[in-house]
Amino acid sequence: MDAKASTVAPSQTATAQSESKGKDFLNHLEVYLAKRDGVDKLLKISRYATKIILASSILPETVPLTRQLKSFESSVGLSRKAFRLGKFVQDVNALRNSHLDSKEEILLSVIAYGGEGLYYFVEQFIWLAKSGLIDAKHSRNLQKISAWAELIGYIGSISLKLRDLKRIKEDEACLNSSIEIAISRGVGRTEEEERRKKLREKKLMKQLSVVQDIADGLMALADIRDGKGRFTDPLVLSCAGLLSALISTHKNWVSC
Repeated sequence: MDAKASTVAPSQTATAQSESKGKDFLNHLEVYLAKRDGVDKLLKISRYATKIILASSILPETVPLTRQLKSFESSVGLSRKAFRLGKFVQDVNALRNSHLDSKEEILLSVIAYGGEGLYYFVEQFIWLAKSGLIDAKHSRNLQKISAWAELIGYIGSISLKLRDLKRIKEDEACLNSSIEIAISRGVGRTEEEERRKKLREKKLMKQLSVVQDIADGLMALADIRDGKGRFTDPLVLSCAGLLSALISTHKNWVSC
């Protein structure tokens, strides 16, 4: 009987672990979907995936599905603007809570958070204009202000993140030197190895954030130029939007 119990135990353990992982995933998903950014980025993925299909001319214009996808893309775009209501407050608080060491950091933070905050603030009125609550004649001017504020915000954000990356690389270099010296002396440095692992993860997330800001900045620049000039091809912009959405979704998922 003991032998039988020991034979059954591993399968029961595996089943329990599988169920536990399933529950952990569902709990994680629940937390993710409870966040405003979580739902917003899923909408962003669906929107830009649709725009890629439309921009690539995979479907003929005469096919009913093409009209349906255009309607879906437009509807999702309007829905996403509703998720920006009051979002400018997070930039106000981020600027208030920033610990800045130099005048340059203060300036870049004002540009980054101020630009993004103004963008989210103006987006509220664009949503109201598109929803029909205020006169649509103001929509074009509001979109220009929004695009400029967004672009300026990304310039500041990228500058700050590049400074952060420089600091992270310096810290990583110091840790590498410390670990190499310890290894040469035959001393174990488990704590430093763990710190280096976390530092590399932090560096990767920061690098992804820079790529995301560049992709979003490219789309803001296209809005300012009304889709004219270099790097404004609809397919290129749609791919940039999808890349940004995927990176943001990954960041939000990891942070849950």
